[in-house]
Amino acid sequence: MVLAGRRLYYTINFVAGLAIFFFGYDQGMMGGVNTSPDYVRVMKLGYSTYEGPSEGYVATITEPTRQGGIVSIYYFGTLLGCLMGGVLGDKIGRIRTMLVGSLWVLVGAALQCSAQNIAWMCCARVINGIGTGYLNAIVPVWSAEVATHTSRGAFIASEFTLNIFGVVVAYWLEFGLGFVGDGTSQVRWRFPIAFQIIPVFAFMACIPFMPESPRWLIKMGRLDEAREILGRLRSEDGTIEAPQAQREYDDILANVALEKEHSKRNSYISMFFGLHDGGLHVARRVQLSVWLQIVQEWVGIAAITVYAPTIFAEAGYSARKSQWLSGLNDVTYMLSTLLAVVTIDRLGRRIGLWWGAVGQGISLILAGAFARLLKDHPDKAAQYGGAAAFFVFLYTFIFGATWLTIPWVYPTETFPLEVRAKGNAFGVFGWSIGNGWLTLLNPIMFNAIGENTLHIFGAVNFLSIPLVWAFYPETANRTLEEMDYLFMSKSPFVWDEEENFRRMKEEAERNRAEGRLALPDSEQKVDDATPTPPSEIMDVKEKI
Repeated sequence: MVLAGRRLYYTINFVAGLAIFFFGYDQGMMGGVNTSPDYVRVMKLGYSTYEGPSEGYVATITEPTRQGGIVSIYYFGTLLGCLMGGVLGDKIGRIRTMLVGSLWVLVGAALQCSAQNIAWMCCARVINGIGTGYLNAIVPVWSAEVATHTSRGAFIASEFTLNIFGVVVAYWLEFGLGFVGDGTSQVRWRFPIAFQIIPVFAFMACIPFMPESPRWLIKMGRLDEAREILGRLRSEDGTIEAPQAQREYDDILANVALEKEHSKRNSYISMFFGLHDGGLHVARRVQLSVWLQIVQEWVGIAAITVYAPTIFAEAGYSARKSQWLSGLNDVTYMLSTLLAVVTIDRLGRRIGLWWGAVGQGISLILAGAFARLLKDHPDKAAQYGGAAAFFVFLYTFIFGATWLTIPWVYPTETFPLEVRAKGNAFGVFGWSIGNGWLTLLNPIMFNAIGENTLHIFGAVNFLSIPLVWAFYPETANRTLEEMDYLFMSKSPFVWDEEENFRRMKEEAERNRAEGRLALPDSEQKVDDATPTPPSEIMDVKEKI
């Protein structure tokens, strides 16, 4: 039976979700691995002491820099992997590239769970990171290219529910393994690392049966395949002649005709510096993607993840209760992503980033303030500790509903089809920099200024508001082919881009009404780009 319509749509969503689930699990896994006594012994990170039957063996880290290096070197791998995946994704397609990335992950996971020393572990982490970088660069792009423009954000946001579910599974699996024996078994850290192989195997088993991106197929000139897949995606009976499928097909053809005039710009260097882009301002899109992902890390999620257990412990909770609270915080995190699914397309990307920044900034500042009061007034630990814990939970909920998903969605939408995989790779590049940087910096900041670290990240949230207002145009409920109308504006400011969008959209609609290619005349006249005569663009199939 050939799937079509909503059944195909939801199947793609689930399969993509398997890869995103692995990504979340892989991130959450190292938190428990780092506290495993046997892991600490094998990697020579410290020592363990027996704290009684209720707590078991507790690891004490004496080499925090070494421990942080093992964790952060993974992001060096994701940085390499996203750049490799971006090139391959535009060359051999989304499906094959996801399979290649999965193979990297399998090798890396096998090496990690069998590691016998720190050098072995670091090499395995880099390999695993490369595979993750591949998947992070391509899976969201594939999802965006098969989704409709009215539900594209919700489509990808729902996958991030599975992403945080992966974090939850990793946490509670490792929490439970801490009760096996006296807690010093190798199983406590080797099994959680090996467990990530299961969702990756499931993903690899499903992906050959999934449709290729119709946009990539059109770019490669495989028009009949693209029409057939668009028909299956946009109609319940899979008919090629479905009006929505035919209109989208025509729009993609027009877009490809324009973009092929500027094929010299498809290297990373050309994209970064905006060389030969014919007024499409690809370099501007690169900067927006990279910095949105870096700012995502600087709004404080990494700091909360690091400092939350300290807040719970100082509030008077035992080590076990602190672990329970951290696990419940992860569950809250997962549930909050469901709010993102509902609001990301209805409210738009900009409003989500705005209200998220306000809520997160307030939560971080108050969490830091109550953490300070908790230290100054230990006799009121229950009151101040409870308040600090509440704002930790509130911050996590708001982040999961806003800033978790939107910075991942945005780069999948804004780049031209010709370089979309490479464009999203720049977003993953920014995420790798932000994550790796803060993985090393957070312990230093907390050791130096304690809870005031939360105030710094709280301030960054408020600083992000004018940044989004001025430079990040709305992408919700606009087709991927319409994004060029925004970014072909010579001005980088949102209000000018919106005016350019309105004008060029009107021109495109007039051309469509006259039976011409839905390509605004002004698209071929921006920034001294050489105009293309109508006779050269009417037969689009020949150009492709």
